[in-house]
Amino acid sequence: MILGGLQKFSLVDYPGKTCAILFTRGCNFRCSYCHNPELVWPEQYTPQISMENTLGFLDTRRGLLDAVAVTGGEPCLHSDLPKLLVQLKRMGFAVKLDTNGSFPDMLWDVIVGELVDYVAMDIKAPLEKYAQVSGVELPVEPIKESIALLLEGRVDYEFRTTVDRGLLDEDDLLAIGQDIRGARRYYLQKLNAFDAKKSGPVSNAQDAAWLEEVAVKLDEFMEDCSVR
Repeated sequence: MILGGLQKFSLVDYPGKTCAILFTRGCNFRCSYCHNPELVWPEQYTPQISMENTLGFLDTRRGLLDAVAVTGGEPCLHSDLPKLLVQLKRMGFAVKLDTNGSFPDMLWDVIVGELVDYVAMDIKAPLEKYAQVSGVELPVEPIKESIALLLEGRVDYEFRTTVDRGLLDEDDLLAIGQDIRGARRYYLQKLNAFDAKKSGPVSNAQDAAWLEEVAVKLDEFMEDCSVR
């Protein structure tokens, strides 16, 4: 596994817990609003960081941090993800995994292996628009499988969508609500984005009031829908 970054402390990336964040390098999606392009686009890759040094740092944080969040990029791209998660669990950390849901077999393995305590899955779009929003042609069956797996409730989880109004409208968000009907938590995330192929922020800032109105409508499909 290639690590592209380490954030040593966060109060917001694992609900209710203090955590460090490990960033894996590489992603199979090419979302235009990606805010970590240095982990996605090979020509923008930042230097790899040492796994040994990273685990050594985390070892010094036993009892001081509650958890480690593993994000990307797309962590489930890496066949040795379970090995990393085993090491984190052995240190006594709760583990949160961020994923785009396109690798349901890996997601299944780490859930049934009790290697993760919380999963955050990005829902990019309603299923019929996935290729347009993700930037790649891909079958949607893996996405559907990952949604179904999380809805089984084997592990605590959330779904979330970064809302670029140039790509998604209210009907799209309501369609996602149908796709994840019965979910525990669904977050609509305001766009705070950087074009993955440019150096500056994109200009389509979100209307928070509009998102709040849509969230109220989505509440009928699930236990809770909120805006971040």
